[in-house]
Amino acid sequence: MNPIPVLFEDGEALVIDKPAGLPIERPRAGGVSLEDRAAEFRLGFARSPVPVHRLDTDTSGCLLLARNPKALKRFNAAFEAREVEKVYLGVVAGPVEGEAGTIELSLTKISSAEKGWRMIPAKKGKPAITHWRKLAEKDGLTLVEFRPETGRTHQIRVHALAGLGAPLLGDPVYGAGPVANARRTMLHAAELSIARGGKPPIHAVAPMPADFAALGFNHG
Repeated sequence: MNPIPVLFEDGEALVIDKPAGLPIERPRAGGVSLEDRAAEFRLGFARSPVPVHRLDTDTSGCLLLARNPKALKRFNAAFEAREVEKVYLGVVAGPVEGEAGTIELSLTKISSAEKGWRMIPAKKGKPAITHWRKLAEKDGLTLVEFRPETGRTHQIRVHALAGLGAPLLGDPVYGAGPVANARRTMLHAAELSIARGGKPPIHAVAPMPADFAALGFNHG
């Protein structure tokens, strides 16, 4: 089992580079989750740190962990107040018109016996805002930088499909699912920043994953 890289560390926080395929919460069907690896991140502290936010199982990259309840409460408040800057990289399964823009599509959750649950754009849904910028195109795919202003479930995945006209490559819910060159939803949490008043800010950058590079994308 490969060690999980630590991108940032101090007395109240860690940012790790979560690998794709590792769920944060234990799956109902069982199997390994981040909880099973928590002891790796104690790094001399008595308690294991806990995740402040969520990344989908398929999503790789920056995940903030709090080392104590006081820090967890403060970081939760920062997320709630939209004081956390997050940058994602996604491979869109098709061409994207334009160079940059903002997607504002409110989202709501639906479910059916056939397809299970998913998020869809809906006027009566919760507001969701994503800023995007085209970074590169190759072999009919587009590397896009996403900066979500809100943090709705599946926000970037739905906004890619409904706002840019094509799903993320490999997405099993909003796209065609895994393909030979993408065995997971191609979304990577590349950067995370949180200001902390008088303390130095938390800032972490997760390097480009190997499966993104294998598609020919090597954005710095």
